[in-house]
Amino acid sequence: MAANAGKYLKTFSYCFVSGNRIPKFSLSPLLTSPFSSTIDKRRQLLISPSLIAHFSSSSSSSPTHYTSAKYLSVRIRCGKDIVDSLSEALLSFGASSTSVDEDCACGSSQEIYVDTIFPDGQDVSKCISYAADSVGLKESPFYEVTIDDQYDWLKKSQESFKPVKVMEGLWIVPEWTTPSDVHATNIILHPGLAFGMGEHPTTKLCLQLLHSLVKGGEYFLDYGTGTGVLAIASLKFGAAFSVGIDVDPQAIESGQKNAALNNIEPEKLQLHLVPSDLAEYKNCEAYISGKENFDIVIANILQNPLLDLADYVVSYAKPEAVVALSGILSEQVPAIIERYSQFLEGISVSTMDDWACVSGKKKRLLSGS
Repeated sequence: MAANAGKYLKTFSYCFVSGNRIPKFSLSPLLTSPFSSTIDKRRQLLISPSLIAHFSSSSSSSPTHYTSAKYLSVRIRCGKDIVDSLSEALLSFGASSTSVDEDCACGSSQEIYVDTIFPDGQDVSKCISYAADSVGLKESPFYEVTIDDQYDWLKKSQESFKPVKVMEGLWIVPEWTTPSDVHATNIILHPGLAFGMGEHPTTKLCLQLLHSLVKGGEYFLDYGTGTGVLAIASLKFGAAFSVGIDVDPQAIESGQKNAALNNIEPEKLQLHLVPSDLAEYKNCEAYISGKENFDIVIANILQNPLLDLADYVVSYAKPEAVVALSGILSEQVPAIIERYSQFLEGISVSTMDDWACVSGKKKRLLSGS
């Protein structure tokens, strides 16, 4: 999935989930993109791109240059009804990240703590005042400030990210951790700035479906590849060739790094950057050579781009190939089925929590062809 999530998205679900804390960062400005990340209803942790960039590089480089860096840790008390909007406003006015621990109460059933991080030297009072005003608060909420080492926060964040069990025999393993089951299929990933670490229900649904479909020798297309987790997984399952496309250069870079971490042969995996502008993308003849060339196509993006790009998603699949569509809430399934029924037959739906994956086989003879 793409980091530049486009007009369909306000927040980008990033990398791992640990407990109830889901990293995300806000996107500004919003771009029009044919691919985008799924929106999780739970908004627990928002991270600015600049801080993620530090986080992303810290696992593969010496941490020495972080140890002297300081940051301001600010705990803010606010009403539960405005926690989401205030968290995003704080990022807009200078916070590097905001997090909400839903299990941490502050003595009132109607209030909750927002833990924020600011660069050392930032005018915290002004930021909070502006953020509070932007969400309609008449006065700034109560807050307290402490000074901490940035590297300590980054290190603790990495330590909180654990291997994710997708299903029996299949794990997603952060690069800096040890696999829980060395005999399982372990997909080693470093998130970078891309989405798709395996914990989100839509990623799990796609991985489980992909595992059931790959029998050996298939050609697979990952439409909105993000970290490359699906493309890499397909090859580990036995596919012969895999292609991933995305609008975000950082996703392509992340996918390439993750392919190397998993010892994927370059000739078996291609990652392509495609235009982020919907009109530009539609006017292009092809970004992937060979229409109707893939045995399996999975697009784990969002409802609106899935609806807008249905013709393009399906066009890459061979007749009778499986096409899967995810990144959608269960309540959005009827619209997806209605849009894709002209292309697919034998449509089925799998669900996890409030999320869904719709799949079917491409009709051999499409209407009007």
